[in-house]
Amino acid sequence: MSIQEPTTNDQQPISSQQPTDELYEHYRFEVTAGTEMLRIDKYLFNLIANTSRNKVQQAAKADCILVNGKPVRQNYKVRPGDTISVLMPNPPNDTEILPEHIPLNIVYEDKDLLIVNKEPGMVVHPAYGNYTGTLVNALYDYFQGQTLEDGSPVKPLLVHRIDKNTSGLLVVTKNELAQMRLAKTFFDHNLERKYWALVWGSFDEDAGTIVGNVGRNPKDRMVMTVFPEGSDQGKHAVTHWRVVERFGYVTLVECQLETGRTHQIRVHMQQFIRNCFALMPRQALHAKSLGFKHPITGKEILFESELPEDFAAVVEKWRGYSKNETL
Repeated sequence: MSIQEPTTNDQQPISSQQPTDELYEHYRFEVTAGTEMLRIDKYLFNLIANTSRNKVQQAAKADCILVNGKPVRQNYKVRPGDTISVLMPNPPNDTEILPEHIPLNIVYEDKDLLIVNKEPGMVVHPAYGNYTGTLVNALYDYFQGQTLEDGSPVKPLLVHRIDKNTSGLLVVTKNELAQMRLAKTFFDHNLERKYWALVWGSFDEDAGTIVGNVGRNPKDRMVMTVFPEGSDQGKHAVTHWRVVERFGYVTLVECQLETGRTHQIRVHMQQFIRNCFALMPRQALHAKSLGFKHPITGKEILFESELPEDFAAVVEKWRGYSKNETL
């Protein structure tokens, strides 16, 4: 769906905002008094530039069109006073994206989506300071020549992201219906996501749960932090963890997210191994498994990935060190 501003004068969108971690509001309309009771697909088609009625209907099927905060079908008839929101998995972006031939590690692909094992150091989406060399640039190149059923070119549609210096599994969809349905799956947390992290310190227990609001540090907006329980700052975040292997001073843990906040694992686990023996100049965080219900077929699918070379090398280094310490 286009993200350009509507061209009509009587129904102006309120400024976009980010209502959740996985879905972003691209449009919001207040239906004014005297508006004809049109089907919502026709109403939005008339307001949003460079879209189609079919795309609006697909958004409705994926529960990405809300009226007064609740999903509606495409045949819903708008009423004066309604507040209509159109949600998409990505924030609005008008930057032109150019294809770049960059090798990709694709572990699964079908006509609706693909799973890529992202290398550490690669930015997922072009943004300020990183307009080239991203995963999306590479996917634009990879998809060249592929077309959808209607003959239009396939373009990569993101559902979620992982940090530049985090490695591991990420799903990309090829059509808007798959994207919107899968974005709703992420929004509702109806999936399995597990990360492996190498963290400082030894845990007294073998498993546990960390609960704490995650938000931007008031003293440094570039840093995410955990706020005390009961605080009205930040967003509620829950991380379940279990020990995979102990190395004395550090511990390899598996983290399963119940929520999906920005930098959630990093701030919950406090301090990651950095610059470890010059083998791994990044946080030791890897998106190891990803499972969900296929947005089109409904089949349950699950993917696992091996640790990248630098992470595996650091783990092996600590394994050898901890064995020597116990001799």
